[in-house]
Amino acid sequence: MVWWRAAFKGRDRGYHTAGIAAMGVKTVRPWPARHAFPFRLNPTEIFEMNQPHSLPTYKHADQALASARNKVMRNTYWLLALSLLPTALGAWVGLRTGIVAGLTGGIGLVVFLGGAFAFMFAIEKFKNSATGVPVLLAFTFFMGLMLSRILAMVLGFKNGSDLVMTAFGGTAGVFLVMANLSTVIKRDLSGMGKWLFAGALAILIGGVINVFVGSPAAFAAIATLAILVFSLYLLYDLKRIVDGGETNYISATLGLYLSLYNIFQSLLALLGIFGGED
Repeated sequence: MVWWRAAFKGRDRGYHTAGIAAMGVKTVRPWPARHAFPFRLNPTEIFEMNQPHSLPTYKHADQALASARNKVMRNTYWLLALSLLPTALGAWVGLRTGIVAGLTGGIGLVVFLGGAFAFMFAIEKFKNSATGVPVLLAFTFFMGLMLSRILAMVLGFKNGSDLVMTAFGGTAGVFLVMANLSTVIKRDLSGMGKWLFAGALAILIGGVINVFVGSPAAFAAIATLAILVFSLYLLYDLKRIVDGGETNYISATLGLYLSLYNIFQSLLALLGIFGGED
């Protein structure tokens, strides 16, 4: 500890940094003894503050943030891909058993919205624990079951299989375009959130009303609007992940899944209306 005492040996002669300067450490203008330690720092703190290796660097901070963003993106993509399996299984079970075929009109709406919101509440509650992933996968199985109703209708056409594959390909295309745009666009898109929420709310209200009205034209208009709104929602959510605004991969996966689900369902409905062959 001789060096420490030497570094502050000059205090009794009126200068506190004489010893530090002698050691070649970069220092500030010395303080006279009568103004000793104006910031009430002890000698150890002053010496540590002058060490280059003790100061954080922006380079290391940027690397840490980039690593965290990449980890969230990677986990989100893996979980999103995994979530397609329970969705496909749920749709297959629904088609084979017809368990949800009778859920039409108001009853079907209540079951769908009640189940979906209950699952989403549970996902948000457990998103920071190991329970979050199984709950999310159970939710996607439920959504697959409910999707089997429109799938059964479209597959009833002669070209039903082609329509399903077209809707799937269109949804995948939208995702790829939005994923690329999210990495290219430098502008902050956080302001889109409130407008997209308003659009989604309008689609929900319009869909509920049309369940009882049953207008094909209104259904087609709502489906078209849903494709536009949820495509932009896809870009919005992906951009949040890229920018580091979303740090939980379970919440990120839920947002992307809902957008893709609505895009696929809406494309399938439009293809069934305008391209179905009896």
